[in-house]
This record gives sequence, structure tokens and C-alpha cells, in this order.
Amino acid sequence: MAGQSYEQRKTGTESAAEASEELKRKKRMKLVVYAAAFAIFQTIVILVFSLTVMRIRNPKFRLTSVTVEDLTAAPSPVSFNMKLSAQVSVKNSNFGHFKFDNTTIWFDYGGVGVGEAFVAKGRSKARSTKNMNVTVELNSNNIPNNSSLESEIKAGFMALTGHSKLSGKVQLMKLIKKKKSAEMNCAMLVNLVTRAVQDINCR
Repeated sequence: MAGQSYEQRKTGTESAAEASEELKRKKRMKLVVYAAAFAIFQTIVILVFSLTVMRIRNPKFRLTSVTVEDLTAAPSPVSFNMKLSAQVSVKNSNFGHFKFDNTTIWFDYGGVGVGEAFVAKGRSKARSTKNMNVTVELNSNNIPNNSSLESEIKAGFMALTGHSKLSGKVQLMKLIKKKKSAEMNCAMLVNLVTRAVQDINCR
């Protein structure tokens, strides 16, 4: 009986030891799984961060609206003078602000320069759009006599284009600075009868 009791106690002790070892093994496996899951999660977070926050894009520079303040146009002799008030926008989709330099918007008729507007340096905040107002005076002094200006004035519509390049730097977390630029290329139609600018198309 004593021998049998000893064997039972020995078997019970061995079973308890095995159960304890199995419990420790399961805990170690859980720790390994948790560590692997955390490492995968960190990798995904870093990847998403790199593809979104750290990806620096070119801002967009556009003419959003143009108003005619003054206008005179005559088919004979062919000429025009006009004063425009324009709103320009700098759309910054980055997670850091875009600090840009002074620039000029050139206005053309048929590829010939007819006026220019000055845009002062500034800053477009992260994930936002900065709007600015500029004024420009246009005239036909440089347009050759053989252009289609006379027929457009008689028809009451005149096509203009505005183009520019805005250069600056995008700054992320006060650590990363990267040079970026935004190009403007806009076409518009001036209604000489109603004195309104319509069909502004920027790309």
C-alpha cells in the first residue's frame, strides 16, 4: 500500500510538472504570436505612413475666378484695354505646409503677351487651400495687325490664356524639406458685351 501510494504521488507530481510546463509553453507561444502580430502591425503603420503622410505631392495653382473691372474694345482701329481682378488659389494636399516664392502670371492672346499679374510669396497650410487676389491690366499693344482680334471683337468674345509657375518647398514635421512647384495653364473667354469672364478652364 505504501509503495502504491508513493507511485501515485510520484505520478501526480510528474503530471503537475508536465501541466506546468505545458502552461509555460503556451504562454511562450502566445508571447511569440503577440510579438509577431505587433511587428506586422508596425510594418503596416509604417507603410501606410510612408504612402500617405510622407508622400509629397506637387501643389495645384489655379485661377478660380476672374472679374472685369474696366473694358474698352474697338474693331477699327483694332484695340482693347481691360482691367481684371482675379482670384488665384494654391491647393496643398500635403501633410506639411507649402512655402512659395514670388511669381508672375502671364496673360496671352494668341500666344502674344498682353499683361501680367504679380503674386506675392506666402504659405499654404497643410491640407488646405490658400486664396489670393491679384489685379492685372491688359492691352493689345503687342498684338500684330494680321491677328484674328478684329473678328473676335466684332463677334463679342475674346479668348485669353494665363500661365505661371509657382516654386517653393514643402516642409514636414520641421525636419523634411522638399522643393516642389505648381504650374498654371488656364484658358478663359471674355464676353465683351456683358463684360464677364466665362468658361475658365485650368489644367
